[in-house]
Amino acid sequence: MKIELHEITIREVVNGYVDSAEDGVVGYGGKLNIRPKYQREFVYNDKQRNAVIETILKGFPLNVMYWVKNGDEFEVMDGQQRTLSFCQYRYGDFSVNIDGMEMGFDNFTKDVQDKILKYKLMVYFCEGTDSEKLDWFKIINIAGEQLTAQELRNAVYTGEWLTDAKRHFSKSNCPAYGLANKYMTGTPIRQDYLETALKWIAQTENKNIEQYMREHQQDKSATELWLYFQSVINWVMTIYPVYRKEMKGIEWGYLYNVYGENNYNPTELETKVKNLMMDDDVTNKKGIYEYLLGGKEKCLNLRAFSESQKRKAYEKQNGICPYCVSEGLSKTHYEFEEMEGDHIVPWSKGGKTVDENCQMLCRHHNGIKSGK
Repeated sequence: MKIELHEITIREVVNGYVDSAEDGVVGYGGKLNIRPKYQREFVYNDKQRNAVIETILKGFPLNVMYWVKNGDEFEVMDGQQRTLSFCQYRYGDFSVNIDGMEMGFDNFTKDVQDKILKYKLMVYFCEGTDSEKLDWFKIINIAGEQLTAQELRNAVYTGEWLTDAKRHFSKSNCPAYGLANKYMTGTPIRQDYLETALKWIAQTENKNIEQYMREHQQDKSATELWLYFQSVINWVMTIYPVYRKEMKGIEWGYLYNVYGENNYNPTELETKVKNLMMDDDVTNKKGIYEYLLGGKEKCLNLRAFSESQKRKAYEKQNGICPYCVSEGLSKTHYEFEEMEGDHIVPWSKGGKTVDENCQMLCRHHNGIKSGK
């Protein structure tokens, strides 16, 4: 990793400043990508933003910034919010309170304006491999408004493919949001949708997100990713046509990767979903959807017998394990702590977690029965 420290004036950075909203922000004569296309919007609050300007006016040092250097062009790796703050101030987007007066850049005399524009920023130019830049970025991303893990990746794996992927997944009202916002958590502009889609498709190739992005970085488009994502969501809407709030945030891509080629009857699934939603023994309602596709009962986090229910059964049995008795074992009596609650009629066969369906078994036999 090659890292060089440079002094850059604010005048140089605000030269050629253009804010194209979700299409990105540039400066430094058009050579600095301050905010890439479809990355998150400005997130500093007024107090943080104003503090940047007050620091500059007083001549105090701002924290160092980091730019990624690619040939003759740069991209802000750390310091995006500070850079946007003084650029926006320079071009009149806001004012700050100075000694009780609201002062915009144009309200100052020319000598004060020159003082602001001559302010020197300490900027590290960084060059290196993708992995080196990502590792370095993770280390320096410890102050201010931290970037998400996917925003860190985006800073490294730039190119036409990423730009196209952001077009589908990273805009406020992007296609992915319009299609799947009911099923997804997070927000597109913080790259949550893109990260989720990448995580899902990478799993199909037994890779992680970084590996997938690296292999596709030079592609001209992200069509493969977008088509895959549509397949996942369309599959969900087909097999589970009735939407419920519990469907939001489920790892649907993982389920699609495992069960997507199986045949399911949506009508039968809906009937089962409805019954399980009304079952008090099912404490994890989100787990219903994976369970019905072929998952195990552990997905449902079934309600366990209470200590009171187990104590009643223990006293009723006088501490005797019925399975030990039926097998003619020499040891049949156990202390309460040596026994576990068991459904006489298994939950899968309609047995409920009620007093009448509770029996106490020794740990050995309860383990055997649970494993069947």
